[in-house]
Amino acid sequence: MARDPICGMYVDESSCTITSIKSGRTYYFCSESCKKQFEQPMLEFHRLRQSLLISWVLTFLIIIITYLIHFPYYQIVLFLLATSVQFYPGLRFYKGTIDAIRNRSGNMDTLISIGTTSAWLFSTIVVFFPKFFPVSNLYFDTSAIIISLVLTGSYLENLMKNKASSSVSKLMDLQPKTAHLIVNDEDMKDVKIEDVKIGDILLVKPGENVPTDGIIIEGYSSLNESLITGESIPLDKKTGDKVIGGSTNLIGAFKMKAQATWTDNTISEMISVVESANSEKVPIQRFADRVASYFVPLVLSVALVSSLYWYLLAHIGLTFAVLIFVTVLIIACPCALGIATPAALIVSSGMAAERGILIKGGDNIELLAKVNKVIFDKTGTITEGEITVDRIISCGDYTENQLLKWTAIAEKNSEHPIAKAILKHFNGTVPDPETFNYYPGEGIVAVYDVSIAVGNIDLMKRLDVLDCQSLLENSNKGGKSVLYISIDGKCEGALILSDKLKENVRAMIKELDGMGMESYLLTGDNGETARQIAVEAGIKNFRYGMKPDDKMEFISRLQQDGNYVAMVGDGINDAPALAQADVGVAIGAGTDVAKETGGIILIRNRIEDFLYVVRLGRATMRKIKQNLLWALIYNATLIPVAAGVLIPLFGINIYNVLPFLAATAMAFSSTVVVSNSLLLRRARI
Repeated sequence: MARDPICGMYVDESSCTITSIKSGRTYYFCSESCKKQFEQPMLEFHRLRQSLLISWVLTFLIIIITYLIHFPYYQIVLFLLATSVQFYPGLRFYKGTIDAIRNRSGNMDTLISIGTTSAWLFSTIVVFFPKFFPVSNLYFDTSAIIISLVLTGSYLENLMKNKASSSVSKLMDLQPKTAHLIVNDEDMKDVKIEDVKIGDILLVKPGENVPTDGIIIEGYSSLNESLITGESIPLDKKTGDKVIGGSTNLIGAFKMKAQATWTDNTISEMISVVESANSEKVPIQRFADRVASYFVPLVLSVALVSSLYWYLLAHIGLTFAVLIFVTVLIIACPCALGIATPAALIVSSGMAAERGILIKGGDNIELLAKVNKVIFDKTGTITEGEITVDRIISCGDYTENQLLKWTAIAEKNSEHPIAKAILKHFNGTVPDPETFNYYPGEGIVAVYDVSIAVGNIDLMKRLDVLDCQSLLENSNKGGKSVLYISIDGKCEGALILSDKLKENVRAMIKELDGMGMESYLLTGDNGETARQIAVEAGIKNFRYGMKPDDKMEFISRLQQDGNYVAMVGDGINDAPALAQADVGVAIGAGTDVAKETGGIILIRNRIEDFLYVVRLGRATMRKIKQNLLWALIYNATLIPVAAGVLIPLFGINIYNVLPFLAATAMAFSSTVVVSNSLLLRRARI
C-alpha cells in the first residue's frame, strides 16, 4: 500500500505510477487527475532547469566568439547561437508578454522580450542586410546574457515552490497505513486507516504511531507528542486520557476508542492548513515589475515619437529614423535592471551557504528585510530539545550523589525518556533493583536494600509521603519538571528536569529588539515552563498550550494588522505556522517537514544564525535598491541620447559611433551592478 501525495488516499502499488524527475522516487496515485496534478510542477521545473543550462552554454559560446575569436563567417555562427537562445530558453518571455497584453499591462517579461528582440533583430539585419544599416556592432551577446541572467533568477525562485507537495507528503507519513481493530471484544484484525470509524476500538502497540485521535479505554503508556504539540517531555497516559493521532507510543500497549476518522483528525487538519497557507501565500510583486509597468509604454512612446520626429520633421531619412527607433529599444534593454536583483541575491546566497544557511528563494530575502515580528517555537528551537537533569535537591540524610544513584537504580528497567536522561546523567554502573513497579502517570517504586520511590506529587500522596510539600514550593518555581525521591517512606529530595536554553539566545533577542523586531514565544508546553523560558531568553511576549492551528491563526492575526512575520521552528507542529508566516525559518536539526516548509534553513542548528540572516537580508535589500537606482539612472540618461538629443550638437554622424558607445555604456552599467553586489561581502554583518 502507498499513499497518493495529492489527495492522501491509499492505493495499491499496481496502480498508475510516476517517477520523480528530481529524486527518482516512485509515487503512486489513485487517478490520472492526481497524477497530472503532481506531475505538472515537476515537468515545468525540469524544463526551466533544461532551458537554463542550454541558455548559459550558448551564451558563453557567444561571448567567446564575440570578443575573443573571429573567423570567417563568425557572424553567421553568432546569429545561429543567439537565435537558439532567443526562441528556445527565451520563449517563456514571449508567453509572459502575451499574457501581459491580454491583461492590458506591462511587466518585466514585456521589457525583456522587447529589449532582447530589438537587440537580436537589429543584429540580424546588420549581418544579412548590411546596406540598410552600415554599422559593425552586434548585440547578440546582449540579448543572450539578459535571457540567461533572468532565467537564473526564475530558477532560484522555483526551487522553493517545489517543496510544498513534499512537506505535505511528510506530514501524511505520520499516519500509519493500517490500524489494529478489535472485533467482538477479543479478536483483532488489521484494517486500512481510511476504514476506521468513530467509536471503533483500536489496539496500539509499543513503537507505533497512534492511528487517529481518541481516548484510552484500557492500558497505559507514555506518548511522545512533541512532533504534534511541541512539548518536550513525553506524557504518561492512562485510562480516560485523550491521545493524538500521529503521536508515538513509547512503552506500553493500550486500547483506545477512535474519536475521529483519518480525514478529520489532528494530522489531517495540519495537512489542510499547510496546503492552505502555501496556496494563499502570494509573492510580493517585484519592484522591477512595478517599474516595467510604467517603463514599457514610456520606452515605446519615446522610440516611436523620436523616430517619427527625425523622419517627418527633420528629414534625416528612413534608415536613420529606423536606427533611432531600434537604438532606443536597445539602450532601454534592461541588462542592468535585469541583473540588479539576481546579482545581489547570488552573492548573499553564497555568503549564507558558507555559514550553513540555505535560502530557497529571493522572496525570502525581500520579505525578511521587512519583518517586524518574529515568532519562536520553544522545544528544539531556542531550547536544546532534550530532557536533562538540571539539578538535584537534597533535604534529608543523603547527599546529592547518593540520591542520584538511588534514582538511577529505580529507573534502570524503565524505557521512559526521563529514565534515560537520569541514567545518562549518572554515567556509571547501575545495579539491578530487586523489585520494580511502574505507576502510569505517577512514577516508579523499586527496592534495592531500601525502598525507593521516584515520581510526581501524585505518587508521593499515594504512598503517604506527605513531607515534600515544602520541597514542592521551593523546587517547582520556574515551571521545570520535578521528580520527588522518597527513601523508606521519607521524602529525601527531588530531581529538577529541564530543557535548557540554547547559548546566545538572550543576546540575539536583545539585538532583534534593537532592530525594531518584536519577539514572541509560542509553545505547546505548560504556562510555567513557557514563562520561565521566556524570562531566561528575554522574550516579553509568550503564549502557551498552543496547537499547530493556534500558532497559524496567531500569525494570521498579526499579518492582518499589517505586520510582516517571521516564524522560527523545528518540528512538525511548526509546519502550518512556517507556511503561514511571510518568512519560515527552519532549524536544520528539526524534522523534514519543517525544513521542507521553511523558506530559510539554518543547517548548523545554531539559532544565532537567524540574527545573521536578518542582517544579511537587510544588507542585500540595500544593495538591490542601489542596483535598481543605478539601472534607472543609466536608462534615464542614455534613452534621450538614443532618441537623438545629441544630433543638433554633433550631427547625424553621431549614430555611426552611438552603437559602440551604447555597448560600452551597457557593459559599464552591468559592471557597476555586479561590482556593487560583490561589495556585499565586505559589509559588516
